[in-house]
Amino acid sequence: MATVSQRSNRSNLIEGTLRCLERLPPERITARVIADESGANLASITYHFGSKDALLTAAVVEGLDRWLADIAHDLGDLSSEPRAIRFGRAAEVMAASRRLHTGLAKNFVGALAKAQHDPVIRNLLAEGFRRSRPDVAALLGLGGDQAGEDAAGLVLALFDGLLFQALLDPGLAVDGERMTRAQVRLRGVLPGHVDPASARSGPDTRRP
Repeated sequence: MATVSQRSNRSNLIEGTLRCLERLPPERITARVIADESGANLASITYHFGSKDALLTAAVVEGLDRWLADIAHDLGDLSSEPRAIRFGRAAEVMAASRRLHTGLAKNFVGALAKAQHDPVIRNLLAEGFRRSRPDVAALLGLGGDQAGEDAAGLVLALFDGLLFQALLDPGLAVDGERMTRAQVRLRGVLPGHVDPASARSGPDTRRP
């Protein structure tokens, strides 16, 4: 019975912290505020997570996992669609939901900064990325091998990077037609791409 209660207390702390992340600026999210929001006592934060920062990070990782799950749900069944279509739809869904997760994103940035000096936070974030890569690879049809997971890592880097830039200035967001045009331009520098202009001119037969 005690084990069930402990799991419930831990879950309540995560849920309460997630609510705080969404409606409060980072500087106002204190251990007392989290405890009050969660219906828990201050000691339970240390008992379950070791520190307030570790709890915040665990909640951020949980929130990001749920965001990815929401994107997958909103996309529906795209298994028969080309990967480019899946990617484009995922970008649209993420852009549409980004403003709902501003607090989560801000605290994600804070956790990344703390991770450089706190191995607990660093491991929590790293494990979150390790868990997300196969999910993103499956969602976009990138394959279940190492190359597929590596490609998913690049996709996460793209979306996280744009998320951070949009926090600084919403005008830096790359959405809609801007995202489509940017992808077309980017393909020109990726390995294996044949530049149409070069293809028309034929191979360079000049000797060095």
